[in-house]
Amino acid sequence: MIVIGGGPAGSCAATLLARAGRTVRVLERERFPRFHVGESLLPYNAAIFDELGVTATLREAGFPIKRGAQFHLGNGSKGTGFVFASGRFTRHTEAFQVERARFDEILLRHAARCGAQVEEGVEVERVDADAEGVSVRMKDGTVHRGRMVIDASGRGNLTGSQEGLRVMNPKLKKLAVFGHYEGVQVDPGTKGGDTVIIRQEDHWFWLIPLRLDADGTGKVSVGAIVERDDFSRAGATAEAFLDQRILASPPVRDRLAKARRVSPVHVTSDFSYRNSKLWSARCVRVGDAAGFIDPIFSSGVFLAMFSARAAVGAVETALKAGTDGSAEFAAYASRVQTAMTIYQEMVDGFYTTPFMELFLEPRAKWDLAAAVNAVLAGELEGGWKLRWRMKLFFLLVRLQARFPLVPRVSFAPVA
Repeated sequence: MIVIGGGPAGSCAATLLARAGRTVRVLERERFPRFHVGESLLPYNAAIFDELGVTATLREAGFPIKRGAQFHLGNGSKGTGFVFASGRFTRHTEAFQVERARFDEILLRHAARCGAQVEEGVEVERVDADAEGVSVRMKDGTVHRGRMVIDASGRGNLTGSQEGLRVMNPKLKKLAVFGHYEGVQVDPGTKGGDTVIIRQEDHWFWLIPLRLDADGTGKVSVGAIVERDDFSRAGATAEAFLDQRILASPPVRDRLAKARRVSPVHVTSDFSYRNSKLWSARCVRVGDAAGFIDPIFSSGVFLAMFSARAAVGAVETALKAGTDGSAEFAAYASRVQTAMTIYQEMVDGFYTTPFMELFLEPRAKWDLAAAVNAVLAGELEGGWKLRWRMKLFFLLVRLQARFPLVPRVSFAPVA
């Protein structure tokens, strides 16, 4: 078996395959550790970490514990918080906040210890399948043979790009500008590890604690998600642009009042896309090589590992049956597309005002808030008890657009 990419999806797949007794080669373009965005995990990663046998190592790394998420309007007029442990349908209630350079390296080294052959600093050029297996051609001309390929190449989307499968979401032409800051004010007690989202009218901020210090501050990832065109029109450097947005947002500015930036300011775009097909002959795509929705609900790493685990199940079934994987991969694609659609609907809603009006007024009635809480934690297969509640929630969002079921919100500055 060949796995392209050593990020969370690739490492997860490689570990599971190696533990199943398969010969696995991981081909990773970069050398770890390396910087990567996507620092906030979901509670439902926990079951996967347990299956991989890496939970104890992650706890020993000292990553902050995330027990919930907060959402606030940028003018400070309204906000709410979701505590995973209070969710009636939420089976896993804690997650890690991670610096991806350390986290990804832990997973990749764990895959190697489990028996995967890991090669770093090597770049795949193309993948070709035949009746007997796959040929993976490297940039240096080397060709590796395997029975099947799991493409975990991330947003590079190797086989999807090779086959012209990437479909961008025309509604989400976003761009992230972000960096790491020391001395950021964090909430006291168990809320210190919360992801904090600040919603402005035309953009939003994330604040993700990466380290919690005894003085009530910490190292925090701070990012602004803006329209690509707004960033281009500003004509400013990434550093100046981020500074301007922070100063114009009182909740963010206040938390960063005594902070200093300790990393370069990074810019990344092309957030939202999906491949029109998640598998090809003897090849299955996982993680960001299947698609990426948006960073708002921190679903990226969870969907990457969720899809990797599902892909390994499909691969194992196909290998044992001696097939090329077509039927197994089609079932895999249906399962993963359903999971991605759940978050796509949440993301599309987040960028509308009626959604935010209901989202910021969680009610216990019919356990709708509990259903939303479970989805935010990573519950994707909770059955009908969640599906009907989420359908009702989005029906109410549509009604809110016409009738004020809950109070309207304003993004205007508060006097």
